[in-house]
Amino acid sequence: MERYHVRRADREITDAEALASILRHGRYTTIALCHGGGPYAVTLSYGYDHERAALYFHVAKAGRKLDAIATDPRACATVIVDGGYEQGACKHHYESVVLDGTMTIVEDLDERRHGMRVLLGHLEDEPALVWERNGLDGDNALERVIVVRFDIEAMTGKAGS
Repeated sequence: MERYHVRRADREITDAEALASILRHGRYTTIALCHGGGPYAVTLSYGYDHERAALYFHVAKAGRKLDAIATDPRACATVIVDGGYEQGACKHHYESVVLDGTMTIVEDLDERRHGMRVLLGHLEDEPALVWERNGLDGDNALERVIVVRFDIEAMTGKAGS
């Protein structure tokens, strides 16, 4: 996987496990897309699939995100684990990852199922209960679900304190 370098080398995170840890602990990402000749940024909850180097999202059936992805699937995303601002010290404790990659609207029902399992497993304390309550075992339920996958092609990590 490609890696860009940050200007402040003393704050750069290069360890692959440390970068993965940020993605495992984050809950939201802001995705930057191109649409209508200009930028479009949206914040979404996600599920991280380490084996596939991908993030999965559940999105509305229509809207600007899907229009932008259909037009230009390239994207950039940021995940931040916020450790808080230290009053009086002018310090903000954080770890962040900037990701470059490609967004794909998942058509295959088995991959939609996988993506929803990844998403719920990432966000929920008891994902099986939520899965069952929403009836996601059946193909009919998954046909109504829009799942998007962000394939990570490059990442940069940074920490501050």
